[in-house]
Amino acid sequence: MAHGQEVFSTIALTMLVATAIGAVAVRLRQPLIVAFIAVGVLVGPAVLGWVRYEGALELLASIGVSVLLFLVGLKLDIAVIRSMGPVALATGLGQVAFTSIVGFVLCLLLGMNTITSVYVAVALTFSSTIIIVKLLSDKREIDSLHGRIAVGFLIVQDIAVILAMIALSAIGPARGEGGARPDLLLSAGQIVLKGLGLLAGVGLMMRFVLPGLVHLVARSQELLILFATAWAVGLAAAGEYLGFSREVGAFLAGVSLASTPYRDAIGGRLVSLRDFLLLFFFLSLGASLDLDRIGAQVGPAVVLSVFVLVGNPLIVMAIMGWMGYRRRTGFLAGLTVAQISEFSLILSALGVSLGHIGPDAVGVVTLVGLITIGLSTYMILWSHPLYDRLAPFLSFFERRVPYREQTHTEGPAHRFDAVVFGLGRYGERLARGLITRHLRVLAVDFDPRVVAAWRADKGEAQYGDAEDPEFPSSLPLADVGWIIGTMPDRHTGLALLHHLRAAGYTGGIALCAHTAHDAKILAEHGADLVLQPFSDAASAGVDRLETAITTRKPHGPGEAA
Repeated sequence: MAHGQEVFSTIALTMLVATAIGAVAVRLRQPLIVAFIAVGVLVGPAVLGWVRYEGALELLASIGVSVLLFLVGLKLDIAVIRSMGPVALATGLGQVAFTSIVGFVLCLLLGMNTITSVYVAVALTFSSTIIIVKLLSDKREIDSLHGRIAVGFLIVQDIAVILAMIALSAIGPARGEGGARPDLLLSAGQIVLKGLGLLAGVGLMMRFVLPGLVHLVARSQELLILFATAWAVGLAAAGEYLGFSREVGAFLAGVSLASTPYRDAIGGRLVSLRDFLLLFFFLSLGASLDLDRIGAQVGPAVVLSVFVLVGNPLIVMAIMGWMGYRRRTGFLAGLTVAQISEFSLILSALGVSLGHIGPDAVGVVTLVGLITIGLSTYMILWSHPLYDRLAPFLSFFERRVPYREQTHTEGPAHRFDAVVFGLGRYGERLARGLITRHLRVLAVDFDPRVVAAWRADKGEAQYGDAEDPEFPSSLPLADVGWIIGTMPDRHTGLALLHHLRAAGYTGGIALCAHTAHDAKILAEHGADLVLQPFSDAASAGVDRLETAITTRKPHGPGEAA
């Protein structure tokens, strides 16, 4: 069989296995990320040995990673980066410093020598940007306040690990290994100059080239998507060539197009490509794990895994609480650092190649990666129920006045006819329609940009999350006639309903459902009015809401729009 045909057959067979195991995972309500990494371990050298040409998987995985980070950057225009910069820098660097110091002490106590302790401790500090962004995107939390902060400090971590690897490479092989030792300061100066040059080049492109070029290629949707993909992969390659990572280059590519009017069209069309290509990243990650060296490292790996799963989120919560954020925001952001990164494996492999550490250290890092990636995936997917259980014990991580979020959460004291949760397409049209009927509306959304835009253009708005059990207490519930949840997810609507009733709200509650089955469930749980956007126009919903609001008498449970 020819080489190319064998590679093609191997990838095809691997995709079929991934589909079958993924279907079982979905049936068992397990995360697909964990399933795909397990498939990678299964087909990799450690078990079946199907994947003998890792280059093909890595190529597809690299393109998928570039598209993923490009889409993240596409959502972050300059104004958002400026507002999230201080907290991202403080949490990113603070968590790296804390984990490195405490991790180093733990490694020494576990019997590792000084150099090995340094390597393992530094490897524990970095979290997987790719996995976290994928999970937050799947949960539709990438635009939330905690999502934006998490993406910010994960990018800071990526830059830190790149600098760490550059420094180690500059130090060179251990004595006895041969080779010259380059000047560390010279190498650091070169990478700083390259970074400034990259930023300057992207800035000039944003100012003088990209606006006109994007407008030109946007005449064809196919050409626009091809250009966006090529720009993402091309800048990722440039970042890697300059000594940075593909992730940094692809992220900058997305930021450079974030201010164009075509970013939503690009983002919408690339999501499916991203999800398909990321399959190969998780497969290659699983296939690259060296399971032969982890047998004797179970004890130290378990101790260090507990440290990563618990200690990393706690330090992020402490930093964000000190900076004036609410404990819920700190908790949700902190969970994103409860695992180690693929960069951790690369860093430890680099240490072996330089002769600084032995294979046993790689085994420890590999096992910690397996444990923390698997468990943290569940922690992030179930972050809201987890917070509900732990909230009473987390008050220490919140200032008496969380002033950082006051600008988002403080609302006017006067009466509102309705509070509309969610300023998506349907929610915005509903809110706008109610305002045109001369009704007072307070809009609530978990995207700070949407809140700011609504305030500047249309009226009263505040930052808030429908699934936050503490948020209703910040609303003027005694002076609100109706609360309207426009979120399409039934579980989010039920959570809002429960939190409002628990807060003592006795007014009308209207929720949205996309199916008759969901409408029935919402009504059975006490929703006074159920709107169905797919079967009713927004204008019809406005008519019904106006009638309900002006009469101050909510419809009985079970009545669906």
